[in-house]
Amino acid sequence: MTVPRKRVAVLSPVAWRTPPRQYGAWETVAGNIAEGLVSRGWDVTLFATRDSATRAHLHAVVDRGYEEDRTIDPKVAEYLHISEAFEHAAEFDLIHSHYDFMALCYSRLVKTPVLTTIHGFSSPAIMPVYEKYRDGYFVSISNSDRAAGLNYLATVYNGIDLSLYPLRKRGGDHLVFLGRIHPDKGVHLAIEVARRSGLPLLIAGIVQDRTYFREQVEPHLDQAIRYIGPVDVAGKNELFAQARALLHLNTIPERFGLVLAEANAAGVPVIAMDLGSCREVIQDGQTGFLVGNAAEAERALERAGEIDGATCRQRVQQYFSIETMVEAYEKVYRTVFELEAQK
Repeated sequence: MTVPRKRVAVLSPVAWRTPPRQYGAWETVAGNIAEGLVSRGWDVTLFATRDSATRAHLHAVVDRGYEEDRTIDPKVAEYLHISEAFEHAAEFDLIHSHYDFMALCYSRLVKTPVLTTIHGFSSPAIMPVYEKYRDGYFVSISNSDRAAGLNYLATVYNGIDLSLYPLRKRGGDHLVFLGRIHPDKGVHLAIEVARRSGLPLLIAGIVQDRTYFREQVEPHLDQAIRYIGPVDVAGKNELFAQARALLHLNTIPERFGLVLAEANAAGVPVIAMDLGSCREVIQDGQTGFLVGNAAEAERALERAGEIDGATCRQRVQQYFSIETMVEAYEKVYRTVFELEAQK
């Protein structure tokens, strides 16, 4: 059921283009929401970088993502961008923010309601802002990634564009790691599993912690364990085509893990650490395996052939598609409008 036509501003980050060329989970989700809303008849304005691609109205004051153009000062770009959206707040019925805690600081300065999707709490240091604005409207991206006391209206899982990740015809023999090169993502554990199992490992992603890469990843690179750098959608599909399994051995609770859904959409089994939202995204024994350490991950590889790729994709279609996500957000929007009407 489509709600009456409303004017919605989707506030995307400006670290990367929306959607990103390679890395950029928050921009991916914001872009998918904008596209999904347009498809369902909403009047949508996407606040993003000027080089972004969207069927919504694009409003931009920042030319390129500051991670893609290092001549741009990140803070200047961010505050020009956020303030621009809020200066136009009266033109919209709702501002849907994907900008973490910073946009909250503008929320009481406008009459337009602001819905914040919390993509993760980067540090305890930011929590005073959330505590100050705890009575705002919030959505979590997993049941596991919530902070006590915030006014959550729902959990809405991130949705992906399944057309970008076709179901592969057959599996490969490589292990694949895809994500930020950072201790949180457990690249060193993926390397350990590769060594233990004797299987080749392909590592792809941006290097976010260069010391970690230099000390715990680079010394292990050889013909069997390769780092190929960041990849775009086509590059991801090339990796998925070669994969026996995707390794996601995160060392801290996962907030959502967009790559888990992307891999499953292509029919790739996922072996993930049982921390945070991994058990919400991966159905243990059906779309992959939840493990507690590298030894368990190695044993899970022996069962990777039990995972049916079509079953993986069907689960993504049901729970993690753009359509499912946007329908859930429409319900949240209706709730916001009803609560606002009561004020």
